[in-house]
Amino acid sequence: MTLLDETLAALRPLDPEAVRAAQEHQARLTKPSGSLGELEAIAVQLAGLAGIDPPPLPEPAAVAVFAADHGVHAQGVTAWPQEVTAQMVGNFLAGGAVVNALAAQAGATVVVVDVGIASELGPAAGLRQHKVRPGTADMTVGPAMTRDEALAAIEVGIAVANDLVASGSRCLLTGDMGIANTTASAALIAAMLTTDAGQVTGRGTGIDDALLRHKVDVVRRALALHSPDPTDPVGVLSAVGGLEHAALVGFIVAAGALRVPVILDGVIAGSAALVAAALHPDALVACVAGHRSAEPGHARALAALRMRPLIDLDLRLGEGSGALLALPLVQAAVRVLRDVATFDSAGVTDKA
Repeated sequence: MTLLDETLAALRPLDPEAVRAAQEHQARLTKPSGSLGELEAIAVQLAGLAGIDPPPLPEPAAVAVFAADHGVHAQGVTAWPQEVTAQMVGNFLAGGAVVNALAAQAGATVVVVDVGIASELGPAAGLRQHKVRPGTADMTVGPAMTRDEALAAIEVGIAVANDLVASGSRCLLTGDMGIANTTASAALIAAMLTTDAGQVTGRGTGIDDALLRHKVDVVRRALALHSPDPTDPVGVLSAVGGLEHAALVGFIVAAGALRVPVILDGVIAGSAALVAAALHPDALVACVAGHRSAEPGHARALAALRMRPLIDLDLRLGEGSGALLALPLVQAAVRVLRDVATFDSAGVTDKA
């Protein structure tokens, strides 16, 4: 049995008894029932995930930034050169990026994983070397990767999640870095939702109208070449996905198997979540949508997954930035269930 098979076999639904207990507990807290909206639903979800009410606080937290390059970059889908992927990884490791600032604010640890950067990186503190291949191939010419490579990248994500939880992390956050990865995300979302590329392809790093039209055409050409089957999610990944997307699939399903919450970032994580959901009906049991990206494909993915994002600030950076901004909200949701008095314990009269 492979690591992926073992992980999928460990998935199970939320514990119904813990969900019921948390719902009843919420109803007794000294506040009008439902007055904290989505925060109440998250607390109940995490109780069901942990199998106990109240659930443990989702801390300490770690964000895993999976980094990889994309062969489709050769099609001119972005104004940024490919070497920026490796350069930004260096910035992450030096502590100078947005993900570092937001992680410091939220009290989270940053881990960077080379799952497919085109260039070779030397050893560095905070860098995990798990390169499956040095970037994907151009998906408009052939498959982005082989099926075995996609499976290997998925298992990188599983191994990273397993290691972080074994090291004490009690909340995982998705992060990503890869120039041209919104092109692969758009292709994944279009394939998994069987929708036109024009509906799910966005501006990524801020391209103009002409480049956006070209990017849409590139995604359409890749989909026409491969005709990916959404009932074969690993096949879709290998045809048009990225190595970081595949690793995120593994990271997401591993969180569910480990019963540890995972906060999803933007469109890269959203496209990976679509693939994960096609692998197993309980693959997203641990997932919380941190935010809604400005990328149009992300809204489509969230709607298909029936996930409600916690924040909507027109973010489109990636790195894990939206997930980190949502982390205090997820922690607050659990803190309320753990610390707020009930009407009985506080001696407060409930409504008639």
